[in-house]
Amino acid sequence: MATFSALSEADLIALKRAKHELETPPLGMKLAAIVGAPVEKLIARLPAVANDKVNDATQAALRKCLQLALKTLGKQGESALAIAVPAKPSNLLHKFAVATTGAAGGAFGLFALPVELPVTTTLMFRSICDIARSEGEDLASPDTQLQCLTVFGMGGRSAADDEADFGYFVVRGALAQAVSKASSEMAAKGFAAHGSAALLKLMQTVAARFSVQVSEQVAAKSIPAIGAVLGAMVNTVFIDHFQNVAHGHFTVRRLERIYGEPAVHAAYDEIEVSLD
Repeated sequence: MATFSALSEADLIALKRAKHELETPPLGMKLAAIVGAPVEKLIARLPAVANDKVNDATQAALRKCLQLALKTLGKQGESALAIAVPAKPSNLLHKFAVATTGAAGGAFGLFALPVELPVTTTLMFRSICDIARSEGEDLASPDTQLQCLTVFGMGGRSAADDEADFGYFVVRGALAQAVSKASSEMAAKGFAAHGSAALLKLMQTVAARFSVQVSEQVAAKSIPAIGAVLGAMVNTVFIDHFQNVAHGHFTVRRLERIYGEPAVHAAYDEIEVSLD
């Protein structure tokens, strides 16, 4: 327990909350709780075309978020990412907006995905940026903007993950090199970096992980006659999941700026989390 002494009591509480947000129930379990069926079985019932639609929509959604980041790079204070809100992030406002898109998705099902997902993901990206700002991040920084994008890749596993080794720092470490290279290109080239190899590699890595969660969201909406109300609920759980991941991630980064990465990582490892 010696590592805990490096952190103040308030910061240790914040770190415990962050670990709870980063390491507790995955999106599929949360969705199963509201639709009343295992998400894995719902995914199996999706038509074969669904996988292609999910992959295409996921790529389009993340490209839109990246374009937003690149277009606003360096415009701190005027940036669409530099949301003028109080110190605390506007989580409820963003939840309401995403619930509205979910209502439309619930009404039109899989056919609405190519239209709904880019809008929903952009709204979630703005919420993630808002959370990052509330934790002291500079939204004009290429690294911060890419850290916001990678939150979509931290919310769950890809098919290649080894479950035994899965955890926040493992995923973050796997993304770190790609983020570093892409951040350097963004800083040097701005919008001209949009088609660069480093950014494309990062996008593909994040998309592979994010598409898992999108598939679970789509599966939860695949129940016949789901309707607008349940569609809104599914989307609310969807954004709430990534808001939690963002809160956890940017809390850890804030504490690392104060205490250093080794001290925070060691304290994080010592914290026990109840998976309920």
